[in-house]
Amino acid sequence: MRPILFTALLLLWLLPLAFSQPVAPAVTQRIRQVETGLMPAVQLAGQPDQHYALADRMRHFRVPAVSIALVNNGQVEWARAYGFLSSDSTRPADAQTLFQAASISKPISAMGALKLVEQGKLHLDTAINRYLKSWQVPSSPFTATRPITLRGLLSHSAGLTVHGFSGYQADRPVPTLVQILTGQPPANSPAVVSDTMPGLRWSYSGGGYVLLQQALEDVTGQPLATFMQQTVLAPLGMTHSTFEQPLPTSLTANAAIGHFANGRPIAGNWRTHPEQAAAGLWTTPSDLARYLIEVQQAYNNRSNRVLSSATTRTMMTPQVGDQGLGPGLDTTQGAFGHSGGNVGYRCLLYAFTPSGQGAVVMTNSDAGMDLVNEIFRSIAHTYHWPAYQPVRKTVMPLSAGQLTSLTGTYSGLGDRKPTLTITAVDGGLQVRQSWDNATFVLLPEATHQFFMRETGAPFTFTVDSRGAATSLLAFGRDRWTKLN
Repeated sequence: MRPILFTALLLLWLLPLAFSQPVAPAVTQRIRQVETGLMPAVQLAGQPDQHYALADRMRHFRVPAVSIALVNNGQVEWARAYGFLSSDSTRPADAQTLFQAASISKPISAMGALKLVEQGKLHLDTAINRYLKSWQVPSSPFTATRPITLRGLLSHSAGLTVHGFSGYQADRPVPTLVQILTGQPPANSPAVVSDTMPGLRWSYSGGGYVLLQQALEDVTGQPLATFMQQTVLAPLGMTHSTFEQPLPTSLTANAAIGHFANGRPIAGNWRTHPEQAAAGLWTTPSDLARYLIEVQQAYNNRSNRVLSSATTRTMMTPQVGDQGLGPGLDTTQGAFGHSGGNVGYRCLLYAFTPSGQGAVVMTNSDAGMDLVNEIFRSIAHTYHWPAYQPVRKTVMPLSAGQLTSLTGTYSGLGDRKPTLTITAVDGGLQVRQSWDNATFVLLPEATHQFFMRETGAPFTFTVDSRGAATSLLAFGRDRWTKLN
Protein backbone atom coordinates (compact mmCIF):
# COMPACT_ATOMS: atom_id res chain seq x y z
CA MET A 1 0.00 0.00 0.00
CA ARG A 2 1.35 3.44 -0.90
CA PRO A 3 2.47 5.48 2.18
CA ILE A 4 0.08 8.39 1.47
CA LEU A 5 -2.91 6.05 1.11
CA PHE A 6 -1.91 4.14 4.24
CA THR A 7 -1.64 7.39 6.22
CA ALA A 8 -5.01 8.67 5.00
CA LEU A 9 -6.74 5.42 5.88
CA LEU A 10 -5.00 5.34 9.25
CA LEU A 11 -6.23 8.83 10.10
CA LEU A 12 -9.76 7.96 9.04
CA TRP A 13 -9.68 4.86 11.21
CA LEU A 14 -8.37 6.73 14.24
CA LEU A 15 -11.13 9.34 14.15
CA PRO A 16 -14.16 7.22 15.11
CA LEU A 17 -12.24 4.80 17.29
CA ALA A 18 -12.71 6.62 20.58
CA PHE A 19 -16.48 6.45 20.04
CA SER A 20 -16.67 2.73 19.22
CA GLN A 21 -17.77 1.94 22.78
CA PRO A 22 -19.61 4.17 25.24
CA VAL A 23 -17.23 5.41 27.92
CA ALA A 24 -17.35 8.07 30.60
CA PRO A 25 -16.29 11.56 29.49
CA ALA A 26 -13.30 11.50 31.83
CA VAL A 27 -12.12 8.22 30.32
CA THR A 28 -12.62 9.57 26.80
CA GLN A 29 -10.45 12.53 27.74
CA ARG A 30 -7.72 10.24 29.08
CA ILE A 31 -7.82 8.12 25.92
CA ARG A 32 -7.36 11.28 23.86
CA GLN A 33 -4.44 12.35 26.06
CA VAL A 34 -2.75 9.00 25.54
CA GLU A 35 -3.33 9.15 21.77
CA THR A 36 -1.82 12.62 21.44
CA GLY A 37 0.80 12.61 24.22
CA LEU A 38 3.44 10.19 22.97
CA MET A 39 6.92 11.43 23.88
CA PRO A 40 10.60 10.52 23.67
CA ALA A 41 12.58 9.19 26.61
CA VAL A 42 14.36 12.53 26.98
CA GLN A 43 12.96 16.05 27.16
CA LEU A 44 15.51 18.83 26.76
CA ALA A 45 15.85 21.49 29.43
CA GLY A 46 15.10 24.97 28.14
CA GLN A 47 13.15 23.68 25.15
CA PRO A 48 9.42 22.99 24.74
CA ASP A 49 8.52 19.38 25.56
CA GLN A 50 7.99 17.15 22.53
CA HIS A 51 4.67 15.36 22.12
CA TYR A 52 3.54 13.20 19.22
CA ALA A 53 0.24 11.91 17.88
CA LEU A 54 -0.15 8.14 17.72
CA ALA A 55 -1.07 8.19 14.01
CA ASP A 56 2.08 10.16 13.18
CA ARG A 57 4.34 7.79 15.11
CA MET A 58 2.73 4.70 13.59
CA ARG A 59 3.57 6.15 10.20
CA HIS A 60 7.07 7.17 11.34
CA PHE A 61 7.92 3.68 12.61
CA ARG A 62 5.98 1.89 9.84
CA VAL A 63 3.82 0.00 12.34
CA PRO A 64 0.53 -1.07 10.71
CA ALA A 65 -1.38 -2.01 13.90
CA VAL A 66 -1.24 -1.14 17.59
CA SER A 67 -3.51 -2.52 20.29
CA ILE A 68 -3.70 -1.16 23.85
CA ALA A 69 -5.43 -2.27 27.05
CA LEU A 70 -5.33 0.08 30.02
CA VAL A 71 -5.85 -1.17 33.58
CA ASN A 72 -6.84 1.37 36.22
CA ASN A 73 -8.15 0.72 39.74
CA GLY A 74 -7.89 -3.02 39.20
CA GLN A 75 -10.00 -3.25 36.06
CA VAL A 76 -9.72 -2.75 32.31
CA GLU A 77 -10.67 0.91 31.91
CA TRP A 78 -10.43 0.88 28.13
CA ALA A 79 -9.09 -1.12 25.20
CA ARG A 80 -8.50 0.24 21.71
CA ALA A 81 -6.86 -0.96 18.50
CA TYR A 82 -5.45 1.31 15.80
CA GLY A 83 -4.48 0.76 12.19
CA PHE A 84 -4.79 -2.31 10.00
CA LEU A 85 -4.03 -6.03 10.06
CA SER A 86 -1.40 -5.46 7.39
CA SER A 87 0.31 -2.59 5.59
CA ASP A 88 -1.33 -3.73 2.34
CA SER A 89 -4.81 -4.29 3.82
CA THR A 90 -7.77 -2.04 4.53
CA ARG A 91 -9.15 -4.35 7.19
CA PRO A 92 -8.91 -2.52 10.51
CA ALA A 93 -7.53 -4.08 13.65
CA ASP A 94 -9.87 -4.23 16.63
CA ALA A 95 -9.59 -5.03 20.33
CA GLN A 96 -10.03 -8.76 19.55
CA THR A 97 -7.24 -8.86 16.95
CA LEU A 98 -4.63 -11.49 17.86
CA PHE A 99 -0.92 -10.71 18.09
CA GLN A 100 2.03 -12.93 18.86
CA ALA A 101 2.94 -12.31 22.49
CA ALA A 102 6.47 -13.64 21.92
CA SER A 103 8.36 -13.76 25.24
CA ILE A 104 5.33 -12.60 27.21
CA SER A 105 4.44 -16.29 26.78
CA LYS A 106 7.00 -17.02 29.50
CA PRO A 107 5.26 -15.53 32.56
CA ILE A 108 1.95 -17.02 31.42
CA SER A 109 3.61 -20.45 31.08
CA ALA A 110 5.26 -19.96 34.46
CA MET A 111 1.84 -19.55 36.05
CA GLY A 112 0.86 -22.95 34.67
CA ALA A 113 4.03 -24.53 36.04
CA LEU A 114 3.44 -23.03 39.47
CA LYS A 115 -0.06 -24.49 39.49
CA LEU A 116 1.56 -27.92 39.25
CA VAL A 117 3.79 -26.95 42.18
CA GLU A 118 0.68 -26.15 44.22
CA GLN A 119 -0.72 -29.55 43.28
CA GLY A 120 2.48 -31.29 44.36
CA LYS A 121 3.22 -32.56 40.85
CA LEU A 122 6.35 -30.42 40.51
CA HIS A 123 8.78 -29.02 43.06
CA LEU A 124 10.77 -25.85 42.64
CA ASP A 125 14.09 -27.21 43.87
CA THR A 126 14.05 -30.80 42.63
CA ALA A 127 16.30 -31.74 39.71
CA ILE A 128 14.26 -31.22 36.53
CA ASN A 129 15.60 -34.50 35.12
CA ARG A 130 13.41 -36.35 37.64
CA TYR A 131 10.34 -35.09 35.75
CA LEU A 132 11.64 -35.53 32.19
CA LYS A 133 10.66 -38.66 30.27
CA SER A 134 11.19 -37.67 26.63
CA TRP A 135 14.71 -36.32 27.07
CA GLN A 136 17.27 -35.85 29.83
CA VAL A 137 19.57 -32.88 30.34
CA PRO A 138 23.09 -34.24 29.72
CA SER A 139 25.39 -34.15 32.71
CA SER A 140 28.11 -31.52 32.62
CA PRO A 141 30.78 -30.09 34.93
CA PHE A 142 28.38 -27.20 35.60
CA THR A 143 25.63 -29.46 36.94
CA ALA A 144 27.85 -31.87 38.89
CA THR A 145 27.11 -30.23 42.24
CA ARG A 146 23.95 -28.21 41.47
CA PRO A 147 21.14 -29.65 39.34
CA ILE A 148 18.95 -27.70 36.96
CA THR A 149 15.65 -27.06 38.74
CA LEU A 150 12.26 -25.59 37.98
CA ARG A 151 13.19 -22.53 40.03
CA GLY A 152 16.20 -22.00 37.81
CA LEU A 153 14.22 -22.45 34.59
CA LEU A 154 11.52 -19.98 35.62
CA SER A 155 14.03 -17.35 36.80
CA HIS A 156 16.59 -17.65 33.98
CA SER A 157 19.23 -18.81 36.44
CA ALA A 158 19.55 -22.45 35.35
CA GLY A 159 22.77 -21.77 33.44
CA LEU A 160 21.32 -22.73 30.05
CA THR A 161 22.01 -21.30 26.60
CA VAL A 162 19.90 -20.03 23.66
CA HIS A 163 18.45 -16.59 24.22
CA GLY A 164 15.58 -16.71 21.73
CA PHE A 165 14.14 -18.23 18.57
CA SER A 166 13.45 -16.96 15.05
CA GLY A 167 10.49 -19.23 14.30
CA TYR A 168 9.68 -21.25 11.18
CA GLN A 169 8.22 -20.02 7.91
CA ALA A 170 4.93 -21.55 6.83
CA ASP A 171 6.58 -23.69 4.12
CA ARG A 172 9.33 -25.07 6.38
CA PRO A 173 9.24 -28.25 8.51
CA VAL A 174 8.73 -27.72 12.23
CA PRO A 175 11.00 -29.56 14.69
CA THR A 176 9.98 -31.47 17.78
CA LEU A 177 10.91 -30.22 21.23
CA VAL A 178 13.71 -32.79 21.49
CA GLN A 179 15.11 -31.63 18.14
CA ILE A 180 15.06 -28.04 19.42
CA LEU A 181 16.73 -29.02 22.67
CA THR A 182 19.46 -30.96 20.85
CA GLY A 183 19.84 -28.54 17.95
CA GLN A 184 19.07 -31.25 15.38
CA PRO A 185 17.47 -30.47 11.97
CA PRO A 186 15.02 -29.13 11.15
CA ALA A 187 15.66 -26.97 14.25
CA ASN A 188 17.18 -23.64 13.22
CA SER A 189 18.59 -22.85 16.68
CA PRO A 190 21.63 -24.32 18.46
CA ALA A 191 21.39 -26.99 21.13
CA VAL A 192 20.34 -25.94 24.61
CA VAL A 193 23.33 -26.72 26.83
CA SER A 194 24.68 -25.86 30.27
CA ASP A 195 27.34 -23.16 30.20
CA THR A 196 27.17 -21.88 33.80
CA MET A 197 26.63 -23.42 37.21
CA PRO A 198 22.89 -23.29 38.03
CA GLY A 199 21.91 -20.49 40.39
CA LEU A 200 25.16 -18.58 39.89
CA ARG A 201 23.86 -15.74 37.73
CA TRP A 202 20.92 -14.48 35.69
CA SER A 203 21.19 -15.28 31.99
CA TYR A 204 18.08 -14.96 29.87
CA SER A 205 17.32 -18.32 28.27
CA GLY A 206 14.45 -19.09 25.96
CA GLY A 207 16.07 -22.51 25.79
CA GLY A 208 15.31 -22.98 29.46
CA TYR A 209 11.61 -22.43 28.76
CA VAL A 210 11.69 -25.06 26.00
CA LEU A 211 13.03 -27.44 28.63
CA LEU A 212 10.19 -26.27 30.90
CA GLN A 213 7.70 -27.05 28.13
CA GLN A 214 9.07 -30.57 27.78
CA ALA A 215 8.79 -31.10 31.53
CA LEU A 216 5.19 -29.82 31.61
CA GLU A 217 4.17 -32.13 28.77
CA ASP A 218 5.95 -35.12 30.32
CA VAL A 219 4.37 -34.56 33.74
CA THR A 220 0.82 -33.86 32.55
CA GLY A 221 0.74 -36.15 29.53
CA GLN A 222 -0.88 -33.30 27.58
CA PRO A 223 0.29 -30.98 24.80
CA LEU A 224 1.28 -27.64 26.29
CA ALA A 225 -1.54 -25.80 24.47
CA THR A 226 -4.16 -28.08 26.02
CA PHE A 227 -2.66 -27.89 29.50
CA MET A 228 -2.40 -24.08 29.40
CA GLN A 229 -5.92 -23.69 28.03
CA GLN A 230 -7.37 -25.73 30.90
CA THR A 231 -5.09 -24.49 33.66
CA VAL A 232 -4.55 -20.77 32.96
CA LEU A 233 -6.32 -19.31 29.92
CA ALA A 234 -9.85 -20.55 30.64
CA PRO A 235 -9.81 -19.80 34.41
CA LEU A 236 -8.63 -16.24 33.71
CA GLY A 237 -11.22 -15.65 30.98
CA MET A 238 -8.55 -15.28 28.30
CA THR A 239 -11.01 -16.31 25.61
CA HIS A 240 -9.06 -14.79 22.71
CA SER A 241 -5.81 -16.58 23.50
CA THR A 242 -4.16 -19.82 22.46
CA PHE A 243 -0.79 -21.54 22.68
CA GLU A 244 -1.59 -23.67 19.63
CA GLN A 245 1.12 -23.62 16.97
CA PRO A 246 0.67 -23.11 14.11
CA LEU A 247 -2.26 -20.76 14.66
CA PRO A 248 -5.52 -22.64 13.93
CA THR A 249 -7.14 -21.67 10.64
CA SER A 250 -10.31 -20.69 12.50
CA LEU A 251 -8.38 -17.84 14.18
CA THR A 252 -6.35 -16.47 11.27
CA ALA A 253 -8.98 -14.07 9.90
CA ASN A 254 -8.47 -11.55 12.71
CA ALA A 255 -4.76 -12.08 13.34
CA ALA A 256 -2.35 -9.19 12.85
CA ILE A 257 0.19 -9.95 10.14
CA GLY A 258 3.82 -9.52 11.19
CA HIS A 259 6.08 -6.96 9.50
CA PHE A 260 9.79 -6.29 9.21
CA ALA A 261 11.10 -2.91 10.33
CA ASN A 262 11.05 -1.65 6.75
CA GLY A 263 7.28 -2.15 6.61
CA ARG A 264 7.38 -5.32 4.49
CA PRO A 265 4.99 -8.11 5.58
CA ILE A 266 6.48 -11.39 6.81
CA ALA A 267 6.39 -14.18 4.22
CA GLY A 268 3.42 -16.38 5.03
CA ASN A 269 2.07 -13.61 7.35
CA TRP A 270 3.84 -14.91 10.48
CA ARG A 271 6.18 -17.62 11.70
CA THR A 272 5.36 -20.77 13.64
CA HIS A 273 6.88 -21.17 17.11
CA PRO A 274 6.94 -24.75 18.41
CA GLU A 275 8.77 -23.23 21.41
CA GLN A 276 5.32 -22.48 22.80
CA ALA A 277 6.17 -21.88 26.46
CA ALA A 278 8.93 -19.49 25.43
CA ALA A 279 7.31 -17.67 22.51
CA GLY A 280 4.13 -19.35 21.23
CA LEU A 281 1.18 -17.48 22.76
CA TRP A 282 -1.28 -15.70 20.47
CA THR A 283 -3.38 -13.22 22.43
CA THR A 284 -4.80 -9.72 22.81
CA PRO A 285 -3.92 -6.88 25.19
CA SER A 286 -7.30 -7.26 26.88
CA ASP A 287 -6.60 -10.94 27.63
CA LEU A 288 -3.14 -10.15 28.96
CA ALA A 289 -4.73 -7.44 31.11
CA ARG A 290 -6.79 -10.20 32.73
CA TYR A 291 -3.55 -11.96 33.61
CA LEU A 292 -1.98 -8.91 35.18
CA ILE A 293 -5.18 -8.09 37.12
CA GLU A 294 -5.25 -11.66 38.48
CA VAL A 295 -1.63 -11.36 39.60
CA GLN A 296 -2.45 -8.08 41.35
CA GLN A 297 -5.55 -9.54 42.99
CA ALA A 298 -3.96 -12.84 44.02
CA TYR A 299 -0.90 -11.08 45.39
CA ASN A 300 -3.20 -9.05 47.65
CA ASN A 301 -5.22 -12.17 48.62
CA ARG A 302 -8.33 -11.09 46.73
CA SER A 303 -8.43 -13.86 44.11
CA ASN A 304 -7.18 -17.39 43.48
CA ARG A 305 -8.47 -18.30 40.03
CA VAL A 306 -5.18 -20.02 39.25
CA LEU A 307 -2.70 -19.53 42.09
CA SER A 308 -3.07 -18.90 45.80
CA SER A 309 -1.83 -15.69 47.35
CA ALA A 310 1.13 -17.53 48.88
CA THR A 311 2.23 -19.01 45.54
CA THR A 312 1.70 -15.69 43.77
CA ARG A 313 3.93 -13.97 46.32
CA THR A 314 6.56 -16.66 45.74
CA MET A 315 6.25 -16.01 42.01
CA MET A 316 6.81 -12.31 42.65
CA THR A 317 9.82 -12.76 44.94
CA PRO A 318 13.18 -11.76 43.39
CA GLN A 319 15.37 -14.77 42.66
CA VAL A 320 18.61 -13.75 40.95
CA GLY A 321 18.53 -10.01 40.37
CA ASP A 322 15.14 -8.45 39.68
CA GLN A 323 13.70 -11.65 38.24
CA GLY A 324 10.70 -13.43 39.64
CA LEU A 325 9.50 -16.91 38.76
CA GLY A 326 8.30 -15.85 35.31
CA PRO A 327 7.67 -12.10 35.48
CA GLY A 328 10.43 -9.55 35.53
CA LEU A 329 10.25 -7.37 38.64
CA ASP A 330 10.74 -3.64 39.11
CA THR A 331 11.24 -3.73 42.85
CA THR A 332 11.80 0.03 43.14
CA GLN A 333 8.28 0.64 41.82
CA GLY A 334 6.46 -2.39 43.20
CA ALA A 335 5.82 -3.47 39.62
CA PHE A 336 6.15 -6.48 37.34
CA GLY A 337 6.17 -7.00 33.61
CA HIS A 338 7.66 -8.59 30.54
CA SER A 339 8.46 -7.59 26.98
CA GLY A 340 8.13 -9.71 23.86
CA GLY A 341 9.75 -9.79 20.44
CA ASN A 342 9.13 -12.43 17.77
CA VAL A 343 9.94 -11.78 14.12
CA GLY A 344 7.30 -9.26 13.06
CA TYR A 345 5.94 -8.45 16.54
CA ARG A 346 6.88 -6.33 19.56
CA CYS A 347 4.89 -5.97 22.79
CA LEU A 348 5.10 -5.03 26.45
CA LEU A 349 3.19 -5.73 29.66
CA TYR A 350 3.80 -3.67 32.81
CA ALA A 351 1.75 -3.31 36.00
CA PHE A 352 1.95 -2.10 39.59
CA THR A 353 1.14 -4.67 42.25
CA PRO A 354 -0.31 -2.41 44.97
CA SER A 355 -2.14 0.26 42.92
CA GLY A 356 -4.11 -1.82 40.43
CA GLN A 357 -2.64 0.10 37.49
CA GLY A 358 -1.00 -1.26 34.37
CA ALA A 359 -1.11 -1.55 30.61
CA VAL A 360 -0.43 -3.88 27.71
CA VAL A 361 0.63 -2.66 24.26
CA MET A 362 1.07 -4.96 21.25
CA THR A 363 2.27 -4.19 17.71
CA ASN A 364 2.84 -6.13 14.48
CA SER A 365 6.25 -4.79 13.48
CA ASP A 366 9.91 -5.36 14.27
CA ALA A 367 10.09 -1.57 14.70
CA GLY A 368 7.28 -1.59 17.23
CA MET A 369 9.21 -1.39 20.51
CA ASP A 370 10.21 2.26 20.10
CA LEU A 371 6.54 3.05 19.52
CA VAL A 372 5.49 0.87 22.47
CA ASN A 373 7.80 2.80 24.79
CA GLU A 374 6.50 6.15 23.54
CA ILE A 375 2.93 4.96 24.21
CA PHE A 376 3.89 3.81 27.71
CA ARG A 377 5.38 7.23 28.47
CA SER A 378 2.13 8.83 27.34
CA ILE A 379 0.15 6.45 29.55
CA ALA A 380 2.48 7.16 32.48
CA HIS A 381 2.02 10.91 32.07
CA THR A 382 -1.75 10.66 31.71
CA TYR A 383 -2.25 8.29 34.66
CA HIS A 384 0.50 9.75 36.89
CA TRP A 385 2.59 6.62 37.06
CA PRO A 386 5.90 6.80 38.95
CA ALA A 387 7.58 4.79 36.16
CA TYR A 388 8.02 5.42 32.41
CA GLN A 389 8.37 9.16 32.91
CA PRO A 390 10.80 10.89 30.52
CA VAL A 391 14.02 12.26 31.99
CA ARG A 392 15.07 15.88 31.52
CA LYS A 393 18.60 16.53 30.30
CA THR A 394 20.62 19.67 29.68
CA VAL A 395 22.62 19.85 26.47
CA MET A 396 26.18 21.15 26.91
CA PRO A 397 27.26 23.31 23.94
CA LEU A 398 30.42 21.99 22.27
CA SER A 399 32.48 23.66 19.59
CA ALA A 400 32.71 22.27 16.05
CA GLY A 401 36.29 21.26 16.82
CA GLN A 402 35.31 19.35 19.95
CA LEU A 403 32.64 17.45 18.02
CA THR A 404 34.94 16.74 15.07
CA SER A 405 37.59 15.26 17.37
CA LEU A 406 35.15 12.44 18.19
CA THR A 407 34.10 11.61 14.63
CA GLY A 408 35.30 8.59 12.67
CA THR A 409 34.63 4.88 12.39
CA TYR A 410 34.43 2.67 15.45
CA SER A 411 34.65 -1.14 15.27
CA GLY A 412 32.81 -3.57 17.50
CA LEU A 413 33.39 -7.20 18.39
CA GLY A 414 32.23 -10.28 16.52
CA ASP A 415 33.04 -12.12 13.31
CA ARG A 416 31.25 -9.58 11.12
CA LYS A 417 33.12 -6.62 12.64
CA PRO A 418 30.18 -4.21 12.88
CA THR A 419 31.00 -0.52 12.75
CA LEU A 420 29.55 2.76 13.91
CA THR A 421 30.34 5.72 11.66
CA ILE A 422 30.12 9.01 13.52
CA THR A 423 29.89 12.43 11.90
CA ALA A 424 29.29 15.90 13.30
CA VAL A 425 25.90 17.53 12.90
CA ASP A 426 24.50 20.76 14.24
CA GLY A 427 25.15 20.69 17.98
CA GLY A 428 25.78 16.95 18.19
CA LEU A 429 26.85 13.74 16.45
CA GLN A 430 25.14 11.44 14.00
CA VAL A 431 25.73 7.69 14.26
CA ARG A 432 25.24 5.27 11.38
CA GLN A 433 25.10 1.52 12.05
CA SER A 434 26.82 -0.64 9.42
CA TRP A 435 24.46 -3.61 9.74
CA ASP A 436 21.26 -1.79 8.85
CA ASN A 437 22.29 1.77 7.88
CA ALA A 438 20.04 3.14 10.62
CA THR A 439 21.05 6.55 11.93
CA PHE A 440 20.42 8.38 15.18
CA VAL A 441 21.59 11.59 16.85
CA LEU A 442 23.71 11.97 19.99
CA LEU A 443 23.60 15.15 22.06
CA PRO A 444 26.34 16.18 24.51
CA GLU A 445 25.78 16.53 28.25
CA ALA A 446 29.54 16.73 28.99
CA THR A 447 32.68 17.03 26.87
CA HIS A 448 32.90 13.29 26.19
CA GLN A 449 29.50 12.15 27.48
CA PHE A 450 26.55 12.01 25.04
CA PHE A 451 23.05 10.55 24.99
CA MET A 452 20.67 9.33 22.30
CA ARG A 453 18.08 11.97 21.61
CA GLU A 454 15.20 9.50 21.39
CA THR A 455 16.03 6.94 24.08
CA GLY A 456 18.52 8.62 26.41
CA ALA A 457 21.00 5.70 26.07
CA PRO A 458 24.48 6.90 27.16
CA PHE A 459 27.53 7.07 24.88
CA THR A 460 30.92 7.79 26.49
CA PHE A 461 34.08 8.53 24.51
CA THR A 462 37.57 7.71 25.79
CA VAL A 463 40.38 10.05 24.65
CA ASP A 464 44.15 9.93 24.91
CA SER A 465 46.45 12.57 26.42
CA ARG A 466 46.21 14.64 23.23
CA GLY A 467 42.43 14.63 23.34
CA ALA A 468 42.04 12.22 20.41
CA ALA A 469 39.23 9.68 20.71
CA THR A 470 40.39 6.06 21.09
CA SER A 471 37.22 4.15 21.95
CA LEU A 472 33.53 4.43 22.67
CA LEU A 473 31.26 2.83 25.26
CA ALA A 474 28.03 2.71 23.26
CA PHE A 475 24.50 2.21 24.62
CA GLY A 476 26.09 2.17 28.08
CA ARG A 477 27.41 -1.37 27.62
CA ASP A 478 29.32 -2.14 24.37
CA ARG A 479 32.98 -1.13 23.83
CA TRP A 480 33.90 0.01 20.30
CA THR A 481 37.48 0.77 19.13
CA LYS A 482 38.22 3.78 16.92
CA LEU A 483 39.68 2.83 13.53
CA ASN A 484 40.32 6.27 12.06
